[in-house]
Amino acid sequence: MASQEIGSELKLDDQLCFTLYSTSLLMTKFYKPLLKGLGLTYPQYLVLLALWQEDGQSAGAISRRLMTDTGSLTPVFKRLEADGLLQRVRSRRDERVVELFLTDRGRAMQAQAQEIPDCVVMASGQPPEEIAELKSRLETLRERLKEAMP
Repeated sequence: MASQEIGSELKLDDQLCFTLYSTSLLMTKFYKPLLKGLGLTYPQYLVLLALWQEDGQSAGAISRRLMTDTGSLTPVFKRLEADGLLQRVRSRRDERVVELFLTDRGRAMQAQAQEIPDCVVMASGQPPEEIAELKSRLETLRERLKEAMP
């Protein structure tokens, strides 16, 4: 099949969305061996990061924080509970709400995960200031896209 000449606005490699998508895929693949030693998947790691920052959050709050729906995180919560890293408890104020609390083992895992962010910075080959600037710019992009959503 012959390639067609198209404008740069439709070239795959010129798309911001593709750059973000492919970088996200590679980031997740990079984390995989780092997390394997902890027995965690990337989504489990994100949930634990949220709980290490603030324990006792509702499942809905964590879902909003991770920008995903609760239904897709429920299996992650259940697996973390089965692995003894968190406990799911019905709220006393509203039994429809499930609150998540770290176990002692879940809290202890924070120390084991301490070096992971540095591994990512080192692999990037960029100084921490540049990583911080990139992160800030991506956060701004994310907020603007959120505001532009119908």
